[in-house]
Amino acid sequence: MNCPYCGHYDSKVIDSRDVNEGIRRRRQCLGCNSRFTTYERLQPAALFVVKKDERREGFSRDKLLTGIRKACEKRPLPAGAIDKLADDIETELYQKGKAEIPSAVIGDMVMEGLKGLDHVAYIRFASVYREFTDITALKQEVDTLVSAEAEVSQPTSQLPLLPDDKLEQLTNGHRAKRVKARVKR
Repeated sequence: MNCPYCGHYDSKVIDSRDVNEGIRRRRQCLGCNSRFTTYERLQPAALFVVKKDERREGFSRDKLLTGIRKACEKRPLPAGAIDKLADDIETELYQKGKAEIPSAVIGDMVMEGLKGLDHVAYIRFASVYREFTDITALKQEVDTLVSAEAEVSQPTSQLPLLPDDKLEQLTNGHRAKRVKARVKR
């Protein structure tokens, strides 16, 4: 590994840590004593993307990240959410064990990930990916997104404050007191 500061050909590893699906190494140049960080990831077997026009090109994580970042531009997302989404998609693609993946499969995976991450980013990506030709098609997509959101009453990632039976007991007791108060009037 050449030093990014002086170009010296040799460095020593100061610290190594496992991160995500790779290794983070902290290095020190033996020429200028500058420190820098490198990341090592396993390079899996080649994966090719089959485009709509039947062309094949090598899978590019950078291209995937660029598309997701454009859709998420200026959106209030948690730090690292975009990289995690790209990592998850890339991992799932390689786990399929196929040498060629249609671009439509990757696009659908991105849309599914963005749907759970940010609705505005989802619509932005869908408008380009699905090539909406008129406002009606876009409106239908927004309507399906809104109706799916309405079906979800309680977030699945959040636990209830009280068990259902305790909540029912408390609300029934409260209703009984209101009924008695009305009868007394």
